[in-house]
Amino acid sequence: MKIPEDYFERVYSGWLGKVIGIRLGAPIEGWTYETIRNVFGELDGYPASYRNFAADDDSNGPLFFVRALEDCADLAKFDASDVANALLNYAPFEHGFFWWGGYGVSTEHTAYLNLRSGIPAPRSGSVEQNGAAVAEQIGGQIFIDPWGLVAPGDPELAAKLAAKAASVTHGGNGVYGGVFIACCISLAFVERDIRTVVEKALAFIPADCEYARVARAVMDFHDRRPENWRDCFQFVHDHFGYDKYPGNCHIIPNAGVIILSLLYGGGDFSRTLNICNMCGWDTDCNVGNTGCILGVFVGPEGIDYNKYRAPINDFLAASSVVGSLNITDLPFGASYFAKMAYRLAGEEIPQPWREILENRIDSCHFEYPGSTHAIRGRAPGGFQIRNTDEQARSGTRSLKITVLHGAPGAESYFYRQTYYGPEDFDDSRYDPFFSPLVYPGQTVHMSVLLDPEKNGEGVCAQPYVKLGISGEILRGEKTHAAGGWQELSFTVPAGLSDRVQETGFILSTDGKGFSGGPLTVYLDDLYTDGAPDYRVDFSKETMAFWHNLHQDVHQFARLKGLTYLADGWLHLSCGDFGEMYTGRHDWTDYAFTGTLCPATGEDCFLNIRVQGAMRSYAAGFSGGKLVLEKNLYGYRTLCAVDFAREPGRAYTLTVAAHGSELTVSVDGKTLLTWNDAEAPIRTGAMGVSVRAGTHCLYRDLSVVGETPAK
Repeated sequence: MKIPEDYFERVYSGWLGKVIGIRLGAPIEGWTYETIRNVFGELDGYPASYRNFAADDDSNGPLFFVRALEDCADLAKFDASDVANALLNYAPFEHGFFWWGGYGVSTEHTAYLNLRSGIPAPRSGSVEQNGAAVAEQIGGQIFIDPWGLVAPGDPELAAKLAAKAASVTHGGNGVYGGVFIACCISLAFVERDIRTVVEKALAFIPADCEYARVARAVMDFHDRRPENWRDCFQFVHDHFGYDKYPGNCHIIPNAGVIILSLLYGGGDFSRTLNICNMCGWDTDCNVGNTGCILGVFVGPEGIDYNKYRAPINDFLAASSVVGSLNITDLPFGASYFAKMAYRLAGEEIPQPWREILENRIDSCHFEYPGSTHAIRGRAPGGFQIRNTDEQARSGTRSLKITVLHGAPGAESYFYRQTYYGPEDFDDSRYDPFFSPLVYPGQTVHMSVLLDPEKNGEGVCAQPYVKLGISGEILRGEKTHAAGGWQELSFTVPAGLSDRVQETGFILSTDGKGFSGGPLTVYLDDLYTDGAPDYRVDFSKETMAFWHNLHQDVHQFARLKGLTYLADGWLHLSCGDFGEMYTGRHDWTDYAFTGTLCPATGEDCFLNIRVQGAMRSYAAGFSGGKLVLEKNLYGYRTLCAVDFAREPGRAYTLTVAAHGSELTVSVDGKTLLTWNDAEAPIRTGAMGVSVRAGTHCLYRDLSVVGETPAK
C-alpha cells in the first residue's frame, strides 16, 4: 500500500500521542480506579507536572527496538533475532531502560538474560521457555507502537513486524497483544471510524485466543450499553481483572481497558485518554498505546496544544547505553520512523522531507505542525514560542519567538539544551544518563529573521553556547536586523575540557527605532556540524547524583561495572566486565587518547566507534599483549603484539579510526595497524572498558576528529 499523503504529520502526532499518554499515566501507574477517583475525582489532563519528564520504559523500548530495522544486515531477511540484537545492544545491563524485576518475575529481564545466555529469539520470550505467567505480561504491546507507525495503512506488514518484535520477550497473548496494537496504529492512518480500526485489527490475531475474547466481550458490552464507560470497566474488572490471571501485570486486564477507552472515547483524543487513565492498573502503558492510536487517528490538529503539547515541548529523555541518543525530541523519533517506513515501502521520500531524513534528521527544522524541537528560553520580559507557517528559511514552517516586553539593553536567550543532569528533573525514572550533543571544535548554525519593520533597526541576534561545568557563556558575532533571513554561526573553541550545555542565540536591542513592547523573531534550521576536538578532565568532573542507587559520572552512559571519581581519575572496575561510553553515536573518523593505569588485573581498554553494548572496537592490554579487538555481538581479536606492561605504571594509549583503517599507539609509538575489510564499524562514540575483574584508572581522555570532506 502506498504511504498516505498526510503521513508525516500523522506519524508525528502518533508518536506525540504515545508520549502524552505515558506522561498522563506515569504518576498514577499501578493505582486502582477507586484510588484515582478518590484522589482526583475526574481526571482531565496531566495528574502531575514535571520540570522535565525523565526516561520511561514505554518510550525507551519503542525508540531503540525499532533500530533493528537499520542495524540488521539484510532487511529482506529481517527476523526476531535482529530485534534481540537491538535489545542486547541498546539496553544497559540490569539497570535503567525498563523494569528489572528479576528472572522469572519481569518478562523483559527474563528474556534479556536468556539472550545473554545464548537462548535465541523467539525462544527467549516464549511460553515454552518461560511459562505463560511470565510470557503473557503486558510488555508485548507497550513497546510495539513503531511497528505500526512504519507500516501506515498496511496492517499485514505491521502484524508481521510486530509478531517478530514481541516474540523476543513474550509469547502467547503477549505477542497477540503486540500484533493487535500495531495493526490498530497502522489502520488509524487510513480508517475514519475507531470501531472499524478495532474490528479490522482483531482479524490479525487468532479468533479463539484470550486477547480476542476480552476484546469481543468489551465490544459486545459497548453495543448493549454505550452510555457509561464505568459500567463497562466494572464488567472488565469482574470478569477479566488481575485476580483472574497469573504473574505480574498481565496483558489481558489491560487489553480490556484499552479497547474500552477506544470505544467509549468515540475518536476524541482527550476523552479517550482520560477514560483510559481513570481505569487505573498499568496506566502509562495503556494510555501510551491508546495515545499513539488516537494521535494517528486525529492528527496534530486533534490534540489540544496548551493542555497536552506545551508541557512536553517536544522533549524526550531516554536511558539507553548510547548517551547522545538519550537527549532527543519528538520530531527526531517521528522522522526516524518515517525513514524506516519509506525504506520498507521502497518509495522515494518527497521533499523537503528527503533532505531532512537523509542529511539532517536531528536538526531543528520545525516542519511538523506545532513542533518546537524542545527549544527553550530565558527572557526578563517573558516570552512565547510557537510553530508557524508565516515564515520559513527552508521548507514551509519555522519557530516564531516573541519577547512579550522588550526593553533596550535587555538580553533574552533562546536555545536548545544539549546536555542534561539530575538538576533538570524531578525524579530518576528509569535511570537516564546523557552525553552532550555538541562538542568543542564543532560549529553551531541557525537562521533568524529579525524583521526591522516590526521591531526596529536596533534589534540584533547573537549566537552563543553555554558551558556546563563553568557556566561560562561564549558569544559569537552580533547581527543587526536586516531584510530577509540571516545566517548565524559560532564555532566552539577547540580543545576545551567543558561540556556544551546550550546552543542558541541572544536577542537584544540597542533602542534604535524601538518603541518598547514585544519583539518578534523567527528561527529555522538550527544544527551543528564539524569534528570534535575535546578533552575530558576528571579533576573538573563530578558524579551525577540522582539518588543513592543511581550515581554515575557526568556525560557517561554505563553498560555495567562500578565507576567513581577520585583524585582526578576515573575508576572503573568489574567482576566480569564493565563498560561506559561518551561522545556522539554518529562520529566517523577520529583519534581517541587516554591514560590507563590498572590497579588490579590487566584487562583494560579504550573503545572507539561505539554503537552500543554489542558493536565497537576496543584497544588495550590483555594477557601480556597489546590487542585490537572488534565487538560485533561478541569480542574477537583482530591483531595483537606482545607487550610487557610494568605494574603500577600509567600508559597513554591512542586508538584512531580512518575509514576501515585502525591504528593503536602506546606513548606515541604506533604498534598495531589493521584494515577491517569485513563489515567495518563506520561510526560511533568513545568509551572505556575492563574485563576479568580488572580495576583500571583513566585520565586525560581526548578526542580529535577529522572534518568530513565536502
